[in-house]
Amino acid sequence: MPELPEVEVTRRGVAPHLEGQIVVGVVTRHAGLRWPFPPELAQLLSGKLIRSTGRRGKYLLINFDHGTLIVHLGMSGHLRILPPGIAPQKHDHFDLLVGSQVMRMTDPRRFGAVLWHDALDGSVEEHMLLRSLGLEPLEDKFSALELWRQTRKRSAPIKQVLLAGDIVVGVGNIYASESLFKARINPKTPANKISLARYERLVDAIRETLAAAIEQGGSSLRDFIAVNGQSGYFQQSYFVYNRTGLDCRICAAPIRQIKQGQRSTFYCVNCQR
Repeated sequence: MPELPEVEVTRRGVAPHLEGQIVVGVVTRHAGLRWPFPPELAQLLSGKLIRSTGRRGKYLLINFDHGTLIVHLGMSGHLRILPPGIAPQKHDHFDLLVGSQVMRMTDPRRFGAVLWHDALDGSVEEHMLLRSLGLEPLEDKFSALELWRQTRKRSAPIKQVLLAGDIVVGVGNIYASESLFKARINPKTPANKISLARYERLVDAIRETLAAAIEQGGSSLRDFIAVNGQSGYFQQSYFVYNRTGLDCRICAAPIRQIKQGQRSTFYCVNCQR
């Protein structure tokens, strides 16, 4: 699944082609993706100015004066900017026609979403999919003290707490494993047993890991590609994720893999105590 870096890479890729442009048409194929496409979406958007783009967790936000188009890439989706006239393929489900270009959404597994939040319903932050999300990890409000405070009654393993998304949002499976390694914290450690000093290292590690992933175009595992069709290459610098049995890059001990909440976790027993 595309995680926060992949969605931010996507946002940065589409932003120059969308912001300040007028929508000239909308094309939907099939009834929808994970949820039905909003009715009358073409009428809602055609002729309207795109003010800006944004991101909340793993959701891409395309902002208009009268509301926000919310896009989720699902398990295997991606966006591309194309010239007009290119015939859609089997898994191309949504086109946003902007000026002389097309933003096309491809989603083979159809777990993504294209939804509309009307400005009359209040801030997009109050949308049912966004209102319970935690802090953005790359913003100043996300701090070691806040993470420490909110985990005092959380006895679940720290890896599971990071993935839950109610304290901090967008730190998915790949980047949680990598961040915990960088902070030298065992992923099985109960969240309420981690000291403030160790949370300071973890917050720094999360920010550094996500920033590096964005800079390198994200991780192109399975189906993710960027807007320009290129693959990310952050996976080439993984320390633990998907490296089961390989030598730790720091101490040469074999990387271990366990299951936590039906998700694979990768860590080094020597470096992460």
